Amino acid sequence: MRARSAVLAVAALVVGVFMGSILNPRPTGAVSKEIIQLQEDVSQLLQGQQTMRSTIDANNASMRTLLQQSLDSVNALNQQMATLQKNVQEATANSSSRIDTMSTQTQGISDNLQDVQARVGKVAAQINDMQSTLQSIDGRIAGGAAPGGPPAGGAPGGANGAGGAGASPSTDNSGGAAGSPSGRGGLSSLPGASSDTLYQNALRDFTTGKYDLARQEFGDYVLHFPSTDLASNAQFYLGEISYAQADYKDAIAQYNLVLANYPQSYKLAAALLKKGFAELEMGMKATGTKDLREVVRRFPGADEARRAQAKLKEIGATTTAPRSSSPH
Repeated sequence: MRARSAVLAVAALVVGVFMGSILNPRPTGAVSKEIIQLQEDVSQLLQGQQTMRSTIDANNASMRTLLQQSLDSVNALNQQMATLQKNVQEATANSSSRIDTMSTQTQGISDNLQDVQARVGKVAAQINDMQSTLQSIDGRIAGGAAPGGPPAGGAPGGANGAGGAGASPSTDNSGGAAGSPSGRGGLSSLPGASSDTLYQNALRDFTTGKYDLARQEFGDYVLHFPSTDLASNAQFYLGEISYAQADYKDAIAQYNLVLANYPQSYKLAAALLKKGFAELEMGMKATGTKDLREVVRRFPGADEARRAQAKLKEIGATTTAPRSSSPH
């Protein structure tokens, strides 16, 4: 704009000089000299304008280049951020999977310990029964020998008494030994041993990832030994197998069987917790949140309660249900 104004001003000056020369004629040489000077000035102004335009165009090109470079940098940064976010999500998923695996293995070890404790308790009960039986035999022997007379006349009677006492305790001992191992009857000692073997095999196959085989074994255990102490564990692990295989619908059904059929099981908290997890995996947020809150309410201080609280925080839910305001 300035260059254009300058050009217009020079043009006006030239016109003014020209008109002045017409009105006030000057010598021809002087007029030509002024005209030449004006033409040179106009040429310089036009050249300056051209130079300024070239400079502006160059600056605009540089600005466009810088802007494009900035956009490219921003796009590259966005891609890097997306990659980083993906890596973080994958790392989080892997960590969660590892935690679930470790939790499952820990549960298996805990169950093994529980089984060992149960066996130790049974052995202790058998030892107590045997001691009671021996004391009873001793008492009967002592009671049979006390009324005996002199050795000559009482020896046969004493022998017969000892023999009778020995025969009777032997019968009682066999009966007591048969009935004492499980406390539920003397005819189930062999099936009891089979149940222990079956459960240990199933648990080993589960912890080593042989889920199909473990499912069959745990299912056989629940079917044939539904009243043993480990039946609820076997039922719980049927749910764990379905959960590990992402069959969340069947997992919920198996956990519900633990909650319904084994109210005294120490797997209640774990079954309710994993049921809530499975419901969240299926998109049943309201039901899953309710079950996780129930874990916190019924089992305060337990590891399952802490895991339920962490999951509730992760999904943005409160530990307790919000109270509905009653109308006044």
